[in-house]
Amino acid sequence: MLGANTTWGLMAPVAKIVMSAGLVSPLLMTNFRITGAALLFWFTSLFTKREKVPARDLLLLAGAAMLGILCNQGCYIFGVGFTSPGEASIITTTMPLWVMVLAALILHEPITLKKVGGILLGATGALILVLSGMKGHTSGDNPMLGDMLVLTAQLSYALYLTFYRNFIKKYSVITLMKWMFTFAAVILVPVSSGEWMSTDWGAFTAREIWGSAYVVFMATFVAYICIMIGQKNLRPTLVGMYNYVQPIVASCVGIYLGLDTFTPFKLLAVALIFTGVYLVTISKAAPAPAGRKA
Repeated sequence: MLGANTTWGLMAPVAKIVMSAGLVSPLLMTNFRITGAALLFWFTSLFTKREKVPARDLLLLAGAAMLGILCNQGCYIFGVGFTSPGEASIITTTMPLWVMVLAALILHEPITLKKVGGILLGATGALILVLSGMKGHTSGDNPMLGDMLVLTAQLSYALYLTFYRNFIKKYSVITLMKWMFTFAAVILVPVSSGEWMSTDWGAFTAREIWGSAYVVFMATFVAYICIMIGQKNLRPTLVGMYNYVQPIVASCVGIYLGLDTFTPFKLLAVALIFTGVYLVTISKAAPAPAGRKA
């Protein structure tokens, strides 16, 4: 989970650099991620043990693709287009809270004082980092619509983490990912075919090529492998808590590139985030089923 969220934290500045020239739109970048990852997972599956997935489970994987990939990424990309990046970043800090609530309702995972305190500490640290980087931000054309779309993205991913907590243990990571990204690509590519046709591919430079390659390979292919391994072995609430690692990485990159400055408040924010993750880690897990020892 740490590896996945680190690559996602790096993806933010990389994707911004790639899209700054105007050749790659947010929708096209989303297409790169989903179709590129689908091809990579299918290629990788040629070298792994083949698993037969019945039709019923394929339908469940299609639902997982809608919640965990298409709705999550699509709503977030379009939401940022309508609202300000600062407001979108603040809303993303609510995701662990939704995971905790849904895990309690669906998986009967107990809500403890340590868990609540950890989420609040992590959210406070993340907000300090986000708000410190909001200097000069501008609001979008429709902030309310944008905020609702970003919130929908967080809720869809929280639903995915809780609904599919046990189902994903049935198959290998590669099998799960190749089908999920395939279903997402089948829906997204036809809808955005005009974007592919209107793109000036000949104008691409090394910046667009290598930046897009990082987003597809590291921030999608490798990151989702890490996410699935983490999701198989960790409680949903703890998986959601690692979302707070992203603003730490983005802030560090900004400081390194000279786009941001180091302050004691940022050091405090990092300490709050990791303390919050630790508290959620040691909090009580869901009770074991009847007749089975924990």
